[in-house]
Amino acid sequence: MEDTPAVQINHLIKEFASPFRKSKVKAVDDVSLKIMPGEVYGLIGPNGSGKSTTMKALLGLLAPTSGSCYVFGKNSLKTDSRQEIGFLPENPYFYKHLSGEETLKFYARLCGLRGKLLKTRIDEMLEMVSLEDARKRRIGGYSKGMLQRIGLAQALIHEPRLVILDEPTAGVDPVGSRQIRDLIVSLKKRGVTVFLCSHLLEQVQEVCDHVGIIFKGKLVKEGSLEDLISIEDQTEIVVRNASDRTLARIRAVIADSENAEFLHMGKPRTTLERLFLEEARLSDAAGNKKGDKDA
Repeated sequence: MEDTPAVQINHLIKEFASPFRKSKVKAVDDVSLKIMPGEVYGLIGPNGSGKSTTMKALLGLLAPTSGSCYVFGKNSLKTDSRQEIGFLPENPYFYKHLSGEETLKFYARLCGLRGKLLKTRIDEMLEMVSLEDARKRRIGGYSKGMLQRIGLAQALIHEPRLVILDEPTAGVDPVGSRQIRDLIVSLKKRGVTVFLCSHLLEQVQEVCDHVGIIFKGKLVKEGSLEDLISIEDQTEIVVRNASDRTLARIRAVIADSENAEFLHMGKPRTTLERLFLEEARLSDAAGNKKGDKDA
């Protein structure tokens, strides 16, 4: 694995002027995170928490109020940093009169692909997102799930090393959502780095290596998925074919127990949903406490 992070965000702050108050609104408040090449990183939080603003800063679409963002060591405000990125927004817009194949051809040509390579990449992408049978169909007739998949195909057409996905399964039916999650897993197997934002916590839990929880602009929790969902003050032991006698003596005699097979020992898991709700509750409590002191 490369030493240079695929994504490096350092103390990112982004403020916006508000027409209803004198002070500025801090959409992102001192967020720092790092994603190594080949990882799938999920940034989770409710609507308005700062997820999309963080992504836009990383894409160079917004200039940070302070702090910095880097993509494979290049500042995100520099145009050349975007050559390594594929992006799928939450609600991608495509020309409805074009077919799926024509749509990919349009974006491939924008990325500089020509001739045989262009045709090969279009065929590969349509096969990867399972839209070969719909390649001649107009985009206007695509379902929400099909639109997300053709959007993912256009994001990958130029073989980027980093793919940024904003709510990739929002509004997609269960079958389409499953297909998109499987595509994310396949990207990971190919060594592509994936940075996704979502509020669908169970789906993030299925595909991500590392997770950051953002709440009211602050990164309140961050780390590997396994570490985050482990319950630290408990230990779980899984045993197969254990007799009642063995279960009664499990702590002391598991190594000598009759007909028992040791399968797993580790921390029992919580869920990202429970973890997020707890972190949100703690952040709210801390904010209210600070407000009481300032009053």
